[in-house]
Amino acid sequence: MNPWEKWITSNPEIMMGKPVIAGTRITVELILERLGAGETVDDLLAAYPQLNREAIQAALAFAAEVLRSEATYPAEVSA
Repeated sequence: MNPWEKWITSNPEIMMGKPVIAGTRITVELILERLGAGETVDDLLAAYPQLNREAIQAALAFAAEVLRSEATYPAEVSA
């Protein structure tokens, strides 16, 4: 069992099937976007009281696993 499996679920009837934190409508995508925009884990915990540190770590672990199994393509880098 992956460490994220108890935290991340996907159901076509919830958020169009996007992976979410179990029991919420908080998507893994939202967590990644907000962390990527510079928010901290503490910011997320304050904004979403139904989250906890384990759920955020699970979202990161899930994203890493998905990226590991996906084909990747070089990104264009603008000068």
